Amino acid sequence: MRKFATRGRRPPAVDPGMSALGSAVVRSGLPHRFDPVGEALISGSDVLAACEVAGHDLALDGASVQEALDGLRETWRQVTGSDPTYDVVTALMTAWSEATLGYLHQLSCEDPLTGLSSQAHLRSRLSELYRLGAVDGVAAHALVVFALPPGEASEDTGDHFTRAMRLARAGELSRTAFARDETVARLGMHRVGILTRRDDRLGRRVQVLRTMLDRLRESGGTEAAVRIWIEGLPTTDVGAGMLLDDLARG
Repeated sequence: MRKFATRGRRPPAVDPGMSALGSAVVRSGLPHRFDPVGEALISGSDVLAACEVAGHDLALDGASVQEALDGLRETWRQVTGSDPTYDVVTALMTAWSEATLGYLHQLSCEDPLTGLSSQAHLRSRLSELYRLGAVDGVAAHALVVFALPPGEASEDTGDHFTRAMRLARAGELSRTAFARDETVARLGMHRVGILTRRDDRLGRRVQVLRTMLDRLRESGGTEAAVRIWIEGLPTTDVGAGMLLDDLARG
């Protein structure tokens, strides 16, 4: 199961010594997806983590914010006789919102923070290329990838935004060097991928982009170099999808 970053103090357990039969009785009437939350309350285990999982699963089920909050409140009242704490509500809602936003990103052609094409859109463009069925057409294309130094910002929310803005600016420079019909997409937290034709000017355009990115790095006071390279496309569509996933995780 996915775990999200929200952490805080753990609410006190209702009764760590409650029997398995008592747990089953309490859980029998709990709202959908909240059985693990009830178990965590009864056993004294990590209830915040259980709320994160519930929030994530409810978002994927299509449940609304109100439905998620109502389920949490009902669960808390059944097990503890009181309302859930702020930490618990935060854990549930953070997980719900992150799962929902991730789903919307997959549907969108544009990354909302940077204005670059989304990874899903780049994946779709690659699939179109493979559906044409021409091996030479795939061989005539390449993926230019560059990575901004990952250590230039911490994991704080504000720094995530700062990194996204730097990635957006780097993407604008990419469109200067690759100004035709190329797809310029965000890959993960600090990478950009450019689907382009492999021609005799590709090396020169990559060098121009490298120079512009180096200037961007210097203006930001970052010493670490920007990595940029050319990826050849795999022979199959499945292989291309695996390549994008690897690049986004890197």
